[in-house]
Amino acid sequence: MHKNISKIAVLTSGGDAPGMNAAIRSVVRTGIYYGMDVYGINRGYHGMVNDDIFLMESKSVANIIQRGGTILKSARCMEFFTPEGRQKAYGNLQKHGIEGLIVIGGDGSFTGGLKLSTEFNFPVIGLPGTIDKDLFGSDYTIGFDTAVNTAIDAIDKIRDTADAHDRLFIVEVMGRHAGYLALYSGIATGAENILIPESQTNIEDVIASLSEKEKRKKLVNLIVVAEGDEFGGALEVAKVVKERLPQMDTRVSILGHIQRGGAPTCIDRILASRVGFHAVESMIQGRYNVMVGIKNDEITYTPLEIAIREKDKINEEWLRMVKILSS
Repeated sequence: MHKNISKIAVLTSGGDAPGMNAAIRSVVRTGIYYGMDVYGINRGYHGMVNDDIFLMESKSVANIIQRGGTILKSARCMEFFTPEGRQKAYGNLQKHGIEGLIVIGGDGSFTGGLKLSTEFNFPVIGLPGTIDKDLFGSDYTIGFDTAVNTAIDAIDKIRDTADAHDRLFIVEVMGRHAGYLALYSGIATGAENILIPESQTNIEDVIASLSEKEKRKKLVNLIVVAEGDEFGGALEVAKVVKERLPQMDTRVSILGHIQRGGAPTCIDRILASRVGFHAVESMIQGRYNVMVGIKNDEITYTPLEIAIREKDKINEEWLRMVKILSS
Protein backbone atom coordinates (compact mmCIF):
# COMPACT_ATOMS: atom_id res chain seq x y z
CA MET A 1 0.00 0.00 0.00
CA HIS A 2 2.80 2.38 -0.89
CA LYS A 3 1.91 5.50 -2.83
CA ASN A 4 3.04 9.08 -2.92
CA ILE A 5 1.02 10.93 -0.32
CA SER A 6 0.57 14.67 -0.65
CA LYS A 7 -2.37 15.34 1.68
CA ILE A 8 -2.59 14.14 5.28
CA ALA A 9 -4.80 14.90 8.25
CA VAL A 10 -4.17 14.91 11.99
CA LEU A 11 -6.59 14.52 14.88
CA THR A 12 -6.52 14.14 18.65
CA SER A 13 -8.88 11.71 20.30
CA GLY A 14 -9.70 10.25 23.70
CA GLY A 15 -8.55 11.86 26.92
CA ASP A 16 -6.43 14.96 26.41
CA ALA A 17 -2.79 14.75 27.38
CA PRO A 18 -0.19 17.52 27.86
CA GLY A 19 2.05 17.52 24.80
CA MET A 20 -0.66 16.84 22.24
CA ASN A 21 -0.25 20.39 20.93
CA ALA A 22 3.48 19.84 20.53
CA ALA A 23 2.71 16.71 18.49
CA ILE A 24 0.20 18.58 16.29
CA ARG A 25 2.79 21.30 15.70
CA SER A 26 5.41 18.73 14.74
CA VAL A 27 3.11 16.93 12.30
CA VAL A 28 1.93 20.14 10.62
CA ARG A 29 5.33 21.74 10.19
CA THR A 30 7.05 18.54 9.09
CA GLY A 31 4.31 17.88 6.56
CA ILE A 32 4.53 21.41 5.19
CA TYR A 33 8.33 21.13 4.99
CA TYR A 34 7.90 18.11 2.72
CA GLY A 35 5.40 19.94 0.52
CA MET A 36 2.27 18.30 1.88
CA ASP A 37 -1.14 19.79 2.58
CA VAL A 38 -1.91 19.11 6.24
CA TYR A 39 -5.51 19.15 7.45
CA GLY A 40 -6.69 19.40 11.02
CA ILE A 41 -9.77 17.49 12.17
CA ASN A 42 -11.60 19.07 15.08
CA ARG A 43 -12.99 16.90 17.91
CA GLY A 44 -11.49 13.62 16.75
CA TYR A 45 -13.68 11.12 14.91
CA HIS A 46 -16.73 13.29 15.61
CA GLY A 47 -15.20 15.95 13.38
CA MET A 48 -14.34 13.37 10.75
CA VAL A 49 -17.93 12.15 10.61
CA ASN A 50 -19.30 15.71 10.58
CA ASP A 51 -16.73 17.13 8.13
CA ASP A 52 -15.16 19.53 10.63
CA ILE A 53 -11.94 19.43 8.61
CA PHE A 54 -9.77 22.39 7.67
CA LEU A 55 -6.44 23.12 6.00
CA MET A 56 -3.69 24.09 8.45
CA GLU A 57 -0.76 26.42 7.87
CA SER A 58 2.53 26.83 9.68
CA LYS A 59 1.08 29.76 11.60
CA SER A 60 -1.86 27.58 12.68
CA VAL A 61 0.46 25.91 15.20
CA ALA A 62 2.41 28.98 16.32
CA ASN A 63 2.74 29.48 20.07
CA ILE A 64 1.12 26.18 21.08
CA ILE A 65 4.07 23.96 22.05
CA GLN A 66 3.84 25.13 25.68
CA ARG A 67 0.07 24.74 26.01
CA GLY A 68 -1.75 21.84 27.63
CA GLY A 69 -4.93 20.35 26.21
CA THR A 70 -5.33 20.20 22.43
CA ILE A 71 -6.17 22.93 19.94
CA LEU A 72 -7.96 20.31 17.84
CA LYS A 73 -10.11 19.33 20.81
CA SER A 74 -11.47 15.87 21.55
CA ALA A 75 -14.95 14.33 21.71
CA ARG A 76 -16.71 10.99 21.87
CA CYS A 77 -18.33 9.76 18.66
CA MET A 78 -20.61 6.73 18.91
CA GLU A 79 -21.54 7.13 15.23
CA PHE A 80 -17.99 6.29 14.18
CA PHE A 81 -18.38 2.88 15.86
CA THR A 82 -20.97 1.98 13.23
CA PRO A 83 -20.10 0.91 9.65
CA GLU A 84 -22.30 3.70 8.33
CA GLY A 85 -20.49 6.28 10.45
CA ARG A 86 -17.09 5.13 9.27
CA GLN A 87 -18.26 5.18 5.66
CA LYS A 88 -19.41 8.76 6.15
CA ALA A 89 -16.09 9.68 7.77
CA TYR A 90 -14.11 8.09 4.95
CA GLY A 91 -16.25 9.93 2.42
CA ASN A 92 -15.34 13.23 4.07
CA LEU A 93 -11.64 12.38 3.91
CA GLN A 94 -12.01 11.59 0.22
CA LYS A 95 -13.88 14.84 -0.39
CA HIS A 96 -10.83 16.78 0.82
CA GLY A 97 -8.43 14.53 -1.07
CA ILE A 98 -6.82 13.35 2.18
CA GLU A 99 -4.63 10.30 1.62
CA GLY A 100 -3.31 9.52 5.11
CA LEU A 101 -4.25 10.07 8.76
CA ILE A 102 -2.18 10.62 11.90
CA VAL A 103 -4.07 9.83 15.12
CA ILE A 104 -2.80 11.21 18.44
CA GLY A 105 -4.41 9.30 21.30
CA GLY A 106 -4.64 6.05 23.23
CA ASP A 107 -5.86 2.52 22.59
CA GLY A 108 -9.46 3.52 21.85
CA SER A 109 -8.30 6.12 19.33
CA PHE A 110 -5.97 3.59 17.71
CA THR A 111 -8.79 1.05 17.52
CA GLY A 112 -10.81 3.57 15.49
CA GLY A 113 -7.85 4.27 13.23
CA LEU A 114 -7.23 0.57 12.72
CA LYS A 115 -10.86 0.01 11.69
CA LEU A 116 -10.62 2.86 9.19
CA SER A 117 -7.40 1.46 7.79
CA THR A 118 -8.65 -2.13 7.56
CA GLU A 119 -12.03 -1.36 6.03
CA PHE A 120 -10.86 1.20 3.46
CA ASN A 121 -7.21 0.28 2.91
CA PHE A 122 -6.37 3.74 4.24
CA PRO A 123 -2.93 4.70 5.65
CA VAL A 124 -3.05 5.45 9.38
CA ILE A 125 -0.24 6.17 11.85
CA GLY A 126 -0.71 6.47 15.60
CA LEU A 127 1.12 8.68 18.07
CA PRO A 128 0.93 7.56 21.73
CA GLY A 129 -0.97 10.35 23.48
CA THR A 130 -2.21 9.22 26.89
CA ILE A 131 -1.25 10.05 30.46
CA ASP A 132 -1.72 6.38 31.46
CA LYS A 133 1.41 5.05 29.65
CA ASP A 134 -0.56 1.95 28.69
CA LEU A 135 0.41 1.41 25.05
CA PHE A 136 2.82 -1.34 24.05
CA GLY A 137 5.85 -0.34 22.02
CA SER A 138 6.98 2.89 23.67
CA ASP A 139 8.77 3.50 26.94
CA TYR A 140 6.74 6.67 27.47
CA THR A 141 3.57 8.20 26.09
CA ILE A 142 2.83 11.85 25.43
CA GLY A 143 1.48 13.41 28.62
CA PHE A 144 2.66 10.82 31.14
CA ASP A 145 5.66 12.75 32.40
CA THR A 146 3.63 15.93 32.90
CA ALA A 147 0.79 14.07 34.61
CA VAL A 148 3.07 12.21 36.99
CA ASN A 149 4.89 15.43 37.92
CA THR A 150 1.53 17.11 38.54
CA ALA A 151 0.58 14.22 40.82
CA ILE A 152 3.93 14.41 42.63
CA ASP A 153 3.51 18.14 43.25
CA ALA A 154 0.02 17.61 44.66
CA ILE A 155 1.05 14.65 46.83
CA ASP A 156 4.03 16.55 48.22
CA LYS A 157 1.63 19.27 49.36
CA ILE A 158 -0.71 16.67 50.85
CA ARG A 159 2.18 15.13 52.77
CA ASP A 160 2.91 18.54 54.31
CA THR A 161 -0.55 18.75 55.81
CA ALA A 162 -0.47 15.07 56.75
CA ASP A 163 2.70 15.73 58.71
CA ALA A 164 1.16 18.73 60.45
CA HIS A 165 -1.74 16.63 61.75
CA ASP A 166 -0.25 13.10 62.00
CA ARG A 167 -2.69 11.82 59.41
CA LEU A 168 -3.00 8.97 56.98
CA PHE A 169 -3.83 10.24 53.50
CA ILE A 170 -5.19 7.94 50.81
CA VAL A 171 -4.59 9.64 47.46
CA GLU A 172 -6.26 8.47 44.26
CA VAL A 173 -4.61 9.14 40.93
CA MET A 174 -5.82 8.34 37.41
CA GLY A 175 -5.27 4.99 35.76
CA ARG A 176 -8.30 2.82 35.00
CA HIS A 177 -6.35 -0.06 33.48
CA ALA A 178 -2.73 0.85 34.16
CA GLY A 179 -0.98 1.74 37.39
CA TYR A 180 2.05 3.61 36.12
CA LEU A 181 0.88 7.01 37.40
CA ALA A 182 0.34 5.55 40.85
CA LEU A 183 3.59 3.59 40.80
CA TYR A 184 5.82 6.45 39.67
CA SER A 185 4.19 9.14 41.83
CA GLY A 186 4.01 6.82 44.83
CA ILE A 187 7.68 5.92 44.70
CA ALA A 188 8.69 9.55 44.11
CA THR A 189 6.70 10.77 47.14
CA GLY A 190 7.65 7.99 49.54
CA ALA A 191 4.25 6.31 49.75
CA GLU A 192 3.93 3.50 52.26
CA ASN A 193 1.58 1.54 49.99
CA ILE A 194 0.86 1.71 46.26
CA LEU A 195 -2.24 -0.03 44.92
CA ILE A 196 -2.46 -0.66 41.17
CA PRO A 197 -4.67 -2.69 38.77
CA GLU A 198 -1.78 -4.93 37.68
CA SER A 199 -1.21 -6.28 41.18
CA GLN A 200 -3.93 -7.82 43.33
CA THR A 201 -4.59 -5.74 46.41
CA ASN A 202 -4.47 -7.64 49.68
CA ILE A 203 -6.22 -5.29 52.06
CA GLU A 204 -5.10 -7.41 55.02
CA ASP A 205 -1.49 -6.67 54.12
CA VAL A 206 -2.31 -2.95 53.96
CA ILE A 207 -3.99 -3.04 57.40
CA ALA A 208 -1.11 -5.04 58.87
CA SER A 209 1.42 -2.59 57.46
CA LEU A 210 -0.43 0.41 58.90
CA SER A 211 -0.85 -1.29 62.26
CA GLU A 212 2.84 -2.09 62.48
CA LYS A 213 3.77 1.50 61.64
CA GLU A 214 1.31 2.79 64.23
CA LYS A 215 3.00 0.66 66.90
CA ARG A 216 6.29 2.28 65.94
CA LYS A 217 4.65 5.71 66.31
CA LYS A 218 4.92 6.34 62.58
CA LEU A 219 1.72 8.34 62.39
CA VAL A 220 2.19 10.06 59.02
CA ASN A 221 1.40 7.62 56.23
CA LEU A 222 0.54 7.85 52.56
CA ILE A 223 -1.26 5.38 50.33
CA VAL A 224 -1.42 6.05 46.58
CA VAL A 225 -4.21 4.24 44.74
CA ALA A 226 -4.84 4.01 41.00
CA GLU A 227 -8.52 4.66 40.23
CA GLY A 228 -8.76 1.29 38.47
CA ASP A 229 -7.37 -0.75 41.34
CA GLU A 230 -9.51 -3.88 41.65
CA PHE A 231 -10.28 -3.18 45.31
CA GLY A 232 -12.29 -0.13 44.27
CA GLY A 233 -10.23 3.06 44.55
CA ALA A 234 -9.39 5.40 47.41
CA LEU A 235 -12.88 5.67 48.92
CA GLU A 236 -13.25 1.90 49.24
CA VAL A 237 -9.78 1.55 50.74
CA ALA A 238 -10.53 4.35 53.21
CA LYS A 239 -13.81 2.72 54.22
CA VAL A 240 -12.03 -0.48 55.26
CA VAL A 241 -9.17 1.35 56.97
CA LYS A 242 -11.59 3.46 59.02
CA GLU A 243 -13.50 0.34 60.07
CA ARG A 244 -10.40 -1.63 61.02
CA LEU A 245 -8.26 1.20 62.37
CA PRO A 246 -10.73 3.78 63.71
CA GLN A 247 -8.07 5.43 65.85
CA MET A 248 -6.16 6.57 62.74
CA ASP A 249 -6.92 10.06 61.47
CA THR A 250 -7.66 9.15 57.84
CA ARG A 251 -8.35 11.45 54.90
CA VAL A 252 -9.00 10.86 51.19
CA SER A 253 -7.84 13.06 48.32
CA ILE A 254 -8.87 12.32 44.72
CA LEU A 255 -6.65 14.27 42.32
CA GLY A 256 -8.91 13.78 39.31
CA HIS A 257 -8.61 15.84 36.15
CA ILE A 258 -5.95 18.18 37.52
CA GLN A 259 -3.57 15.50 36.21
CA ARG A 260 -4.63 16.10 32.61
CA GLY A 261 -3.96 19.83 32.48
CA GLY A 262 -0.99 22.14 32.61
CA ALA A 263 1.97 23.03 30.45
CA PRO A 264 3.82 19.93 29.20
CA THR A 265 7.24 19.18 30.62
CA CYS A 266 10.40 19.31 28.54
CA ILE A 267 10.31 15.52 28.23
CA ASP A 268 6.76 15.53 26.85
CA ARG A 269 7.49 18.36 24.41
CA ILE A 270 10.53 16.58 23.01
CA LEU A 271 8.79 13.19 22.87
CA ALA A 272 5.81 14.70 21.04
CA SER A 273 8.05 16.58 18.62
CA ARG A 274 10.12 13.50 17.80
CA VAL A 275 7.25 11.08 17.20
CA GLY A 276 5.31 13.69 15.19
CA PHE A 277 8.31 14.32 12.95
CA HIS A 278 8.93 10.61 12.36
CA ALA A 279 5.23 9.91 11.78
CA VAL A 280 5.23 12.19 8.74
CA GLU A 281 8.48 10.70 7.43
CA SER A 282 7.05 7.22 7.99
CA MET A 283 4.00 8.16 5.94
CA ILE A 284 6.25 9.40 3.13
CA GLN A 285 8.30 6.18 3.24
CA GLY A 286 5.18 4.02 2.92
CA ARG A 287 5.25 2.64 6.48
CA TYR A 288 1.63 2.68 7.65
CA ASN A 289 -0.65 1.22 10.30
CA VAL A 290 1.96 1.56 13.02
CA MET A 291 2.38 3.49 16.24
CA VAL A 292 5.50 5.61 16.34
CA GLY A 293 7.09 5.36 19.77
CA ILE A 294 10.44 5.53 21.52
CA LYS A 295 12.25 2.68 23.27
CA ASN A 296 15.71 3.10 24.74
CA ASP A 297 15.76 6.55 23.12
CA GLU A 298 15.34 5.01 19.66
CA ILE A 299 12.33 5.51 17.38
CA THR A 300 10.20 2.35 17.07
CA TYR A 301 7.34 1.35 14.78
CA THR A 302 4.84 -1.01 16.38
CA PRO A 303 1.86 -2.39 14.42
CA LEU A 304 -1.29 -0.72 15.72
CA GLU A 305 -2.98 -3.99 16.63
CA ILE A 306 0.01 -4.98 18.78
CA ALA A 307 0.25 -1.53 20.42
CA ILE A 308 -3.40 -1.92 21.42
CA ARG A 309 -3.43 -5.60 22.39
CA GLU A 310 -0.14 -6.15 24.18
CA LYS A 311 0.67 -4.66 27.57
CA ASP A 312 3.97 -4.02 29.30
CA LYS A 313 4.29 -5.79 32.63
CA ILE A 314 4.85 -3.84 35.83
CA ASN A 315 8.28 -4.59 37.22
CA GLU A 316 7.65 -6.52 40.45
CA GLU A 317 11.06 -5.37 41.66
CA TRP A 318 9.65 -1.84 41.95
CA LEU A 319 6.82 -3.02 44.22
CA ARG A 320 9.28 -4.93 46.41
CA MET A 321 11.41 -1.78 46.61
CA VAL A 322 8.39 0.25 47.81
CA LYS A 323 7.92 -2.03 50.83
CA ILE A 324 11.57 -1.76 51.80
CA LEU A 325 11.92 2.00 51.33
CA SER A 326 8.71 2.79 53.21
CA SER A 327 9.58 0.74 56.29
